[in-house]
Amino acid sequence: MRHLGFVAGWVVKAFVVVLAITILNFFLIRMAPGDPAIVLAGEAGAADEQFMAQVRQDFGLDKPLPVQLAAYVGNVLTLDLGQSYRAQRPVVDMLFERLPATLLLTGTAYLFALIVGPLLGALAAMRSRTVFDSALMVVALFFYATPIFWVGLLLILVFSVNLGWLPPFGMQSLIPVSGTLNHVLDVARHLVLPALTLGLFYVAVYVRLTRASMLETASLDYVKTARAKGLPEWRVATAHILRTALLPIITFAGLQAGHLVGGAVVVETVFAWPGIGRLAFDALFQRDYNLLLGVFLLSALMVVFFNMLTDIFLRIADPRIGGNS
Repeated sequence: MRHLGFVAGWVVKAFVVVLAITILNFFLIRMAPGDPAIVLAGEAGAADEQFMAQVRQDFGLDKPLPVQLAAYVGNVLTLDLGQSYRAQRPVVDMLFERLPATLLLTGTAYLFALIVGPLLGALAAMRSRTVFDSALMVVALFFYATPIFWVGLLLILVFSVNLGWLPPFGMQSLIPVSGTLNHVLDVARHLVLPALTLGLFYVAVYVRLTRASMLETASLDYVKTARAKGLPEWRVATAHILRTALLPIITFAGLQAGHLVGGAVVVETVFAWPGIGRLAFDALFQRDYNLLLGVFLLSALMVVFFNMLTDIFLRIADPRIGGNS
């Protein structure tokens, strides 16, 4: 019952937060320079005032801003995100078409970082102040400080251009392959470089976070007591140190999961990956307000949802959190 009450309260807070983000995004998009009517008129080859006035009327852009806001919020509450100005298609349909590709990319990168990062961080903590620890920290700092797009271009240069092992862009080959297994393998080959590019940054964060958390926990009294009892060092590290050190990792993992869609914009652009991030990039340059607002709303929903899951997992991992609330 306590958890049900927490979830119910979180849902109310989440609704208020998403509503506020929706309104804020609406005004931010409208304040951006550019006019979608001019973009559409340029594509149609009819840049006269009458055509642009008709475009503004068709999409409701000729109405006062408060009226546009009220109409948009009302549509969002009914899960109607409107039509894409350029594609003339429902925004919801376009988002759900691209969402699987983004979830595949971000989910793979997320699992890779969540497995490799804490594992390397734990090894670094157990071998603190050794050559292995120092080398690993240098590598982690390199990938943490290096821009994601630069890492992506470097991987393309090495593994696609020079070695020719992996494809440099897209989600599948230009010439479709036959057979389900061959299709899966083809997508997997295209997935390696973008997932590695996105995942390496978070691996670096997990390595540093896990190492610091384990070293801090190792100095606590109950860990010293476990060592004094003669427990093997591997058991002290896994059963006593790592369990407590996982709490900040769980917190960051939840925050990371919510922000992966936003972080995928750069990676999807570099590798021409047909996901939500690439869709947002194209919508920005095309001044497609409805489509861009739809991407922002989806990102906000994911952030709020994963933050709620993080709070729930933290309460399960550490009952003191729930008891103090």
